[in-house]
Amino acid sequence: MSISRRTVLRIGAASAFTLLPAVARAQGPGAAAPPAAGEAAAAEGGVSPAAVERHGISFFGDLAYPKDFRHFTYVNPDAPKGGPFSQMGRATFYNQSLNTFDTLNPYNQRGNGAQGIELIYDTLMTAAGDEKSAMYGRLASAVEIADEGLTYRFRLRPEARFHDGSPVTAADVAASFEAFKAEGYETIRMALRDLTAVEADGDHGVVMRFRPGRARDVPLTAAGLPIFSKAFLAKHPFGQSSLEVPLGSGPYKVARFEQGRFIEYHRIADYWGRDLPVMKGRFNFDTVRYEYFRDRIAGLEGFKGRAYLFREEFTAREWATAYDFPAVREGRVKVETLPDESFSGVQGWFFNTRRQKFFDRRVREAIGLLFDFDWTRKNLMYDSYTRTVSFFQNSEMMAQGRPSPAELKLLEPFRDRLPEEVFEEPYVPPVSDGSGEDRNLRRQALNLLKDAGYTVQQGRLVDPRGEAFTMEFLDDDGSMERHTSRFIGHLKKVGIEATFRIVDPAQFQMRLQNFDFDLVVRRYSFAPYPGDELRAYFSTEAARTRGSYNVAGIADPAVDALINAALAAPDAASLVIACRALDRVLRAGRYWIPQWYSGVHRIAYWNQFDRPATKPRYELGVLDTWWSAGSEPARGG
Repeated sequence: MSISRRTVLRIGAASAFTLLPAVARAQGPGAAAPPAAGEAAAAEGGVSPAAVERHGISFFGDLAYPKDFRHFTYVNPDAPKGGPFSQMGRATFYNQSLNTFDTLNPYNQRGNGAQGIELIYDTLMTAAGDEKSAMYGRLASAVEIADEGLTYRFRLRPEARFHDGSPVTAADVAASFEAFKAEGYETIRMALRDLTAVEADGDHGVVMRFRPGRARDVPLTAAGLPIFSKAFLAKHPFGQSSLEVPLGSGPYKVARFEQGRFIEYHRIADYWGRDLPVMKGRFNFDTVRYEYFRDRIAGLEGFKGRAYLFREEFTAREWATAYDFPAVREGRVKVETLPDESFSGVQGWFFNTRRQKFFDRRVREAIGLLFDFDWTRKNLMYDSYTRTVSFFQNSEMMAQGRPSPAELKLLEPFRDRLPEEVFEEPYVPPVSDGSGEDRNLRRQALNLLKDAGYTVQQGRLVDPRGEAFTMEFLDDDGSMERHTSRFIGHLKKVGIEATFRIVDPAQFQMRLQNFDFDLVVRRYSFAPYPGDELRAYFSTEAARTRGSYNVAGIADPAVDALINAALAAPDAASLVIACRALDRVLRAGRYWIPQWYSGVHRIAYWNQFDRPATKPRYELGVLDTWWSAGSEPARGG
């Protein structure tokens, strides 16, 4: 499971939101040229007179919080500090695994990064959990944006300090981006490709320059990345896997860890940014600890034994059957559901279309028809989920009905190479009869396989050369085994020899990065305004980039063109149109077997926490807005 882009942004890793200033919005991306050097130097501090200083940035320039805001509305600014918080990891980003770690650097391509390491770092700006895309100053008190949107000048706060007391300077920011662009995780490097330069202007001025025609979201991607110490980087090469504790400037520091078992962070009592508007009432726990287990089932047993204090449950069966243990009945553990208003995103089995057996979309569609979601939901998931059908599920970007005239304008240039269904109702997986033995869908699947050149001989599906069709579902834990095993049984009935293989986290990560798999379950979430992550997930460039999120290997000129249209959208309405057109093409490609989603967070926690009356709309907000109402640590530490 991959962490949502919004969550990653808010905790100080990567983002994909951006702002295009008013002039550039009216003319389209890259319409204006960068100012000449003399023109830029004419204003005080070397900034063009047309530059506008802002206390925050967002995708289309709208900000809900004024310049003098004191704190986010969803926090308790007077929340007490203290007490412990511990959990099993809920999601991953970059090189992380949920089941182990062997490096404290999740931002490069090597190893399995530790959960929570983002807590030790600061970012230039911080996202608001109740706005679609807005960010406000953290290390940077303000940003000046040249009218054409190609030069951003961040003004650093002089009081910012690393944990060793040294100041955070513009040189540290420049060194951080040099490291990201040279040796960062592939998706970071791809996201920053339109960032051409990061320059230090004195100790507290950072100038970022962007390529004309840049992706809309690159400035906020940059504003959401962690800032490292230049002095630390000089002694510890960024591209290496390392368990040496990094130097940060954020609200926590690494206190202790045992590789692959746990990692614990301690709050910095005199953290320099504790009273900033974006930090007030946040990160209230004295200790934050992540526990590791071989899988989530073992992790559940650990939670029951108070090995950690907070858990989000992702398995319907466990939620329905496993949360009636004594501590729940006695009120010592609270069990709740909270609304999840973020876009549900994409979850499913993704085909690796780099492999020849998955080249033909008819083969992919046939395999998808053999997954009986309706039986699975009723018999394995307690009717707790809804089928995902769209790459933009539960959002205004989701394609519905026939294409609008504006969508057709984007799609028509590719009519000759696209399936006709793109120009009709968008594809929705068929509903089965719920029996678990829908012969009609099996017959449709066999007909598609026959059309693709396959026949069933002696109970095996073979290609024209007589080679058997085999495929492997790859995973690193067993939480999907029941669902997959039933699916494998249906595949066997049409002669497909399928297996489910669980490998250790290190091997899984390596095979995923090298695209060495047939099918793999992935979950991706989009922000309300999708940006450059569309390239990371779906572009031809990403399909050819080792370690990218385009696990399906989607490489289609029509998809690339629609991604470019989305990134060049001058306003929200145009972005919605481009994403709907993109959704139609992706759904017609049968690149995945859609799974399911839930509109709630299912949480359980030992009853020693309190929280604000209002939850951030787009986030769960536990770690950074709750506080301790008790001091008893988990038995794990």
